[in-house]
Amino acid sequence: MIKLISIVKFISLFVLLLILGGCWDQKETEEQAYVIAIGLDKAEESENLVKVTYLISNPEAGTAAVGGGSSSEPPREIISFEAEDFVTSRNLANTVIAKQITYDILQIIVVSEDFARDDDFVRWIYDATKSMEIRRDSKLLITKEDTLTFLEINQPKLETRPHEYFKMLFARGKETAMLPVSDLNTFFRITEADADLFLGIYGTTEKSEKQHGKEPDQVIAGEFHYEGETNPTEFAGAAVFKEGKMIDVITIEDTRLAFLLNPTMNGVDILASFPDPFDENYHISTRVNKISDIKIKMDLKKEQPEINVTLPVSIDLLSNHSMTEYQLNEQNKEKLKKSFEDTLEKLFKDFVKKTQEEYKTEPFGWSLIARKKFLTIPEWEDFDWMKTYPDMKVNITVNVELGSFGRQGGLPSLEEVRD
Repeated sequence: MIKLISIVKFISLFVLLLILGGCWDQKETEEQAYVIAIGLDKAEESENLVKVTYLISNPEAGTAAVGGGSSSEPPREIISFEAEDFVTSRNLANTVIAKQITYDILQIIVVSEDFARDDDFVRWIYDATKSMEIRRDSKLLITKEDTLTFLEINQPKLETRPHEYFKMLFARGKETAMLPVSDLNTFFRITEADADLFLGIYGTTEKSEKQHGKEPDQVIAGEFHYEGETNPTEFAGAAVFKEGKMIDVITIEDTRLAFLLNPTMNGVDILASFPDPFDENYHISTRVNKISDIKIKMDLKKEQPEINVTLPVSIDLLSNHSMTEYQLNEQNKEKLKKSFEDTLEKLFKDFVKKTQEEYKTEPFGWSLIARKKFLTIPEWEDFDWMKTYPDMKVNITVNVELGSFGRQGGLPSLEEVRD
């Protein structure tokens, strides 16, 4: 009996050793080249090829080495070439790169606008669903120029490590609603549902003299004018996709409107300015936040389907250049609140009208709510959201709750200061 137990223990130990020995193919960090971003462009040689660009990050750059110093290697490496796809292209890259190419920490798929507007773009991007190494939460970034030019010119001054730079930039863009929530998973889900618009992050290193509007938020990447010494790359606004193809670019303002009207989007910190209802020469700087869930009621059985949206927001005042008294004057406070509501409702109305007349569908995720109104999938398909949405009646009501008036709420009148 004792001998039998000893044999069982030996066999168990042997099996455990086999299981623990699964790291036979392990690669050390310094033996791998970590691709942070993959760029995709049209190939010049053939329609059956794609131009692939790799942004390879050096994880040791900017960190302390064993000897107490820092790595002397550059923080990044860029290579661009034509291939049949961006999955098997890793082997081709090894003709000039000694380390093993890996997608283990891939963060971004970068696509040129020219390629994103191509009818065949969707064929190539779906290669990302085949590779186990490409994560579905990888961001989708659209660039005005070709991706090689974009990645070469994009050189941050304060954060040289590209993986940290992009991570912080996209996180902050989401918090301020200046950039959409754009990843491969969302792109594939919306494309396959064939009902809504997908919004992708838009960026460029090119400067444009023209601007979409007069207000600071009415810009897209490349239209923000500034002086100084910094990275020339701008990320602002969103690329609009319909049925897997890019059709337009919208401004920061429209991106924020789409964010606010989406019931699944919360936790933003939007800084925006509104016309001052007491002095047309000034604007009031504010912080806008959702204070509770957006309410959406749909009546899709009517001859003209109707959508009623109620959006509750809190607005904090961050400036008061007209030096109007609000905190102790209820009449002024009510006028200010009504002015905010009217301004927001007009912005929403104009943007919804644009989605109905130009895009023929919406980026707000409303179709997900509409689906629940139908008992079967065939009923939903017969309703045909894209065909019906342009003729729907959409009513949007904004309920504003005035929040903080600043650390010092009350201000002296201009006459008091000057007397």
